[in-house]
Amino acid sequence: MSKAKPQPAATDPAEFSRTMVDVMTRSQQAMTEFMQNQTDHFGGSFDPVKLGEVFLQNLSTLRFEPEQLAQAQWQFWQDTVALWQQTTAGLLGRPTEPVIEPDKGDKRFRSDNWSDGHLFDFIKQSYLLTSRYVLGATASAEGLDDKTRAQINFFTRQYVDAMAPTNFALTNPDVLKKTLESKGENLVKGFQNILEDLERGEGRLQTRMVDTKAFELGKNIAVTPGKVVLQNDLIQLLQYQPTTATAYSTPLLIIPPWINKYYILDLQPENSLIRWLVEQGHTVFVISWVNPGSELADKGFEDYLLEGPLAALDAIATISGQAQANVIGYCLGGTLLAALLAYLQAQGDAKRVASSTFFTSMINFSEPGDLGVFINEEQVESLEQKMARDGYLDGTDMAATFNMLRSNDLIWSFVIKNYLMGHEPLAFDLLYWNSDSTRLPARMHSEYLRTMYLENRFKEPGGMVLDGVPIDISSIKTPCYFLSASDDHIAPWPSTFAGATLFQGPVKFVLAGSGHIAGVINPPAADKYCYWTSRGRPHGDADAWLEGASCKAGSWWPNWQKWVAKYTGARGKARQPGAKKAFPVIEDAPGSYASLRLDDG
Repeated sequence: MSKAKPQPAATDPAEFSRTMVDVMTRSQQAMTEFMQNQTDHFGGSFDPVKLGEVFLQNLSTLRFEPEQLAQAQWQFWQDTVALWQQTTAGLLGRPTEPVIEPDKGDKRFRSDNWSDGHLFDFIKQSYLLTSRYVLGATASAEGLDDKTRAQINFFTRQYVDAMAPTNFALTNPDVLKKTLESKGENLVKGFQNILEDLERGEGRLQTRMVDTKAFELGKNIAVTPGKVVLQNDLIQLLQYQPTTATAYSTPLLIIPPWINKYYILDLQPENSLIRWLVEQGHTVFVISWVNPGSELADKGFEDYLLEGPLAALDAIATISGQAQANVIGYCLGGTLLAALLAYLQAQGDAKRVASSTFFTSMINFSEPGDLGVFINEEQVESLEQKMARDGYLDGTDMAATFNMLRSNDLIWSFVIKNYLMGHEPLAFDLLYWNSDSTRLPARMHSEYLRTMYLENRFKEPGGMVLDGVPIDISSIKTPCYFLSASDDHIAPWPSTFAGATLFQGPVKFVLAGSGHIAGVINPPAADKYCYWTSRGRPHGDADAWLEGASCKAGSWWPNWQKWVAKYTGARGKARQPGAKKAFPVIEDAPGSYASLRLDDG
């Protein structure tokens, strides 16, 4: 039972009023200057997925069981009365217990200012009670298919998160404290930050998450030494400088996703998977995808296969003198890797890949997780109309979608920091990478959305035809290592597990702790998280597999190295980039494709 806490000193109402009047005056001046600087940029922003329309349509379909709804309303009323009683008792100096507390992982209310004063403690608990009621009510609605229910639950969560008292100056005690201490300078600076972000987005709010000037590729991020040895319309192929005298005979190719830059695998030396792989004695090649413009609008999934990993494998065979390579695919890169394996199997060239490794990759898209709420026929058509005009999907549209999946961390926290507290964005390598947007060619992205997410044909034999070859995942006999992440909100691990069961050859399934990024980028030296393994190939139900799996502390990296050692061949003299005349050095890694930022100009 808690004791009554001392209340903060009272605020001078007159001083606070003067401060707020000054803030409003200066903000109006700043807004006037911004509008004067605008021409044709400012206007209504395009909503590529018609989120508001979809949400309203879904809300109109809701039906509730009367008795269940009445019980929920009665419980909400009882909780509200209990909160009023608790607050009254606290004001009278009596010890109290909270009616409701934030979830353990909820960072929004961790400041003591939310508990030290009765007013803000009441605001906090009122919000939490209302959130619980609203989310519970929508979750219990009747007569909904799984897709519609997921959409309603997701967008309701977005609304509830947006309405949090932390997001408003007058209901956030930390913001009010800062406002009094700075005499409103935080709000003035925050408003200037808003205007700058509107300017950057040409009328569309494009919130800065990071100080982009703090990093430079090849200087203090993506610094593992390497060279570009191949370039075509879609890729630069990077070959990394060896750090050991000898290396495995079988080279290693990494296929990253094309919706992000490859250097998530090479942020800093201490957490660089690429650097670690080089240190283990692998001859490492990495695909760096181009950031396409309208000139590449007609590049499709087939082109990404032919000009991506197939072109890379041809070059690697000449450079290494080896007919085989081990291949890693990350996220969408793993989906493309599955297409590559099926394509080679059908062509009788399956032995070109000695082993394949999949990082958080979906092959079966029947349960795509939160991303699935954005994808239906109407939304895809809307995207296709926009892409038909531009020739590509703009990187900011994709970034906004992914940010919504973790709105409290990737949207509202920055609203508070940048706009309410008036802080400048920090220098953080992961957020720098996250803000490094990439475009997607219109044809490729449309094919991907329809074949995989909308129709889930990729897993079906012949469901996709590439270069005249029907793709059949079930024909793949190449040894596979599947890595998934327990808290992955982009590629939910039960979905990746379902994809792993489709393969014919030997498959090892490993489940890492944490999420889509941290579950993969987990160096042994960090000694974080854990991973689950099980003997035998994955089959049946994902939860049943987990029950029979064993948990091991630390990074999965050494486990993979032990597995892949069966396919690396003997060690010989390490290979230097550019040693083969057919593939001379073009430029230093990370290369010009990765170095181009869309927000530079």
